[in-house]
Amino acid sequence: MNLTLEAVRARDAADPLRAYRDRFVLPDGVIYLDGNSLGALPKATIASQADVVARQWGQSLIRSWNDHRWIEAPQRVGAKIADLIGARPDEVIVADSVSVNLFKLMLAAASLAPERGQLLSEAGNFHTDLHIASGAAEFARLRLDVVERGRIEAGLGAETNLLLLTHVHYKTGERFDMARITALASEAGARTIWDLSHSVGAVPLDLGRDGAELAVGCGYKYLNGGPGAPAFLYVASSLQERLVSPLRGWMGHAAPFAFTDDYVPAPGIARFLAGTPPMLAMTALESGVDLFAEVDMAALWTKSVALFDLFAELAMQACPELACVSPREPERRGSHISFRHPNAYELCQALIAQGVIGDFRAPDVIRFGLTPLYLGYEDIARAVEIMRGILDTGGWRDPRFAVRAKVT
Repeated sequence: MNLTLEAVRARDAADPLRAYRDRFVLPDGVIYLDGNSLGALPKATIASQADVVARQWGQSLIRSWNDHRWIEAPQRVGAKIADLIGARPDEVIVADSVSVNLFKLMLAAASLAPERGQLLSEAGNFHTDLHIASGAAEFARLRLDVVERGRIEAGLGAETNLLLLTHVHYKTGERFDMARITALASEAGARTIWDLSHSVGAVPLDLGRDGAELAVGCGYKYLNGGPGAPAFLYVASSLQERLVSPLRGWMGHAAPFAFTDDYVPAPGIARFLAGTPPMLAMTALESGVDLFAEVDMAALWTKSVALFDLFAELAMQACPELACVSPREPERRGSHISFRHPNAYELCQALIAQGVIGDFRAPDVIRFGLTPLYLGYEDIARAVEIMRGILDTGGWRDPRFAVRAKVT
């Protein structure tokens, strides 16, 4: 693939999503390839944050819970996310973090089959998922079995209570076939909890079609909700009334303002709320999610595939010492591309020093997020060119990049 600068610029000019780039704050001289860790700042978020602070909080004060519909935000933003994941509006709610939501779902769902003693997950899953799973397993008196990816299906059996999987792997970008795995788990009598953190806003999702019952997802990656943005939680409507959250806060009560001592779970998905919604963070997330209201998700995925293919081809030609560890088939991956290199950390730091921001994942993987709303084809070509220059000059050997005390 021998592309000239004019050729990649022509591809950018013909990109149907190109106009969305102008809706983000993107610093000059930076090629941002880490939106799969922290999405870029939408310009609309700046205005919405100013409004919620100065006008709503500043002027309306506590009346904003009603006057500005603060109290409805978890359900309202959840319904908007539902459109992105193929769920019904009343099946998604925004609350807490991915970690907390995983804990809530694992304990609530495990109680439906107390005779089954296994919680099954993948070795190398994102570590917080496994950490939370270990704690939930202790509370629910389950045995946590962590097996290699290729042994997941064989690990399902009569003892399996829950299967916890991340839809798109955080490091390699490998994607599970959600419909197939969910069906296999169901045939074994188990329920699957999907972590959609590296999927939502990036890859095609249809939870209703694929038979998914339980899922969580992140708000600060592809949804551009800001650092530490609230997460979301999905429970299929057919299962909602059978589950009760182990974190029984007042916002999940059937009558939160009755101030009764006893707990009665709210109907539907609202029972998975706990504390008061963090409105500054919730407003920022809503601004990020609102960007997708006008986006053709098919066009977004088509561009993601094209960005990946361009990166993979250019890197293979210019940087053969890097080994791509992400699947080449679009249906088997998410929206980032990862390479293995013995000095991946140092190379990542050298790239950041030259304005190309990706990230490092131990022990030897450098990862680049492909965010179609604001990333262009010229960005990819320039990033590979800069990487080749660093490899040619040995720029990654700079002593500054050899210290791993702080990993980006």
